[in-house]
Amino acid sequence: MKHLLLCAALIAVLLYACSNGSGSAQAEQKVPAATQQPSTAGANAKKAGGASLNADVTMADVNGASADSTAVANNDAIKPQSGTPVANSDWDKKIIKTANLTLELNDYKTYNGNIHARVRAFGAYIAQEQQSETDGQIMNDIVIKVPVDKFDDVINSLGGDGVKVIQKNISSEDVTGEVIDTRARLEAKKQVRDRYLDLLKQAKTMKDILDVQEQVNTIQEDIESAAGRVNYLVHSAAYSTVNIKYYQFLNGVTAKDIEPTFITKIAEAFKTGGEIITNIILFFISIWPLCVGGILLVFYFRKWRGKKLKPVIIE
Repeated sequence: MKHLLLCAALIAVLLYACSNGSGSAQAEQKVPAATQQPSTAGANAKKAGGASLNADVTMADVNGASADSTAVANNDAIKPQSGTPVANSDWDKKIIKTANLTLELNDYKTYNGNIHARVRAFGAYIAQEQQSETDGQIMNDIVIKVPVDKFDDVINSLGGDGVKVIQKNISSEDVTGEVIDTRARLEAKKQVRDRYLDLLKQAKTMKDILDVQEQVNTIQEDIESAAGRVNYLVHSAAYSTVNIKYYQFLNGVTAKDIEPTFITKIAEAFKTGGEIITNIILFFISIWPLCVGGILLVFYFRKWRGKKLKPVIIE
């Protein structure tokens, strides 16, 4: 019995050893087959033209690296920079520019024609014009509305030969905040008006209808006023204002002749005082009925008061 068990154990050990040996052999056969194919292909390739293969691999690596760097560059270009401000289309600067100029001319007629031609050339228009002429001077005051992008060009074109700039003053006012604030209030008013209109549809009694309609009318007036203010500011910012006063002396008159002397100023002061006294006299003459009535009233009051204060003598 012992011999049978010993034989059975030996047979089991031999079978296990044989199975492990066959599995290892199969694994060894599979691994070299997989590893030997590339090496064989590489060897054949080297024999056929190893230089060409290395060149192709090198160019592929370079092209791949170039593609990667291009992609990275494109991504960097698309990616917004942290310090770059983002443009906001809603934020449009509204700046009102105004210029005041006084010019002394040598040839009024030529300059007057040139300035009207320049106004048309720059797309501007004359809003107001007032011309006057005396024996010693011819003068013109004009108000020009200029597109804001042409403002500097117009100012620079007003000078020239035979033109002396007596006064030049340019000012600007930024009304961007006012425009944005007024527009925001305008939209808020519109929303409130729409709510009242919804309430008006739901109103049932005449009193409710009249009350809601009164509120709607008040809000509508505010909306129209705000819209008008916005339109005015936008137009003023779109068209700058240029006030020009230009003149020419005539008949040998100079600026000293136009400027009054001290004696002339004294004479004008006496004349002004006389006019004031004359106006006062004329004023009292024009209200003579009131003056006569006042005098009679004073006499009557004094007479009545005298009678009232007269002592009564008792005998």
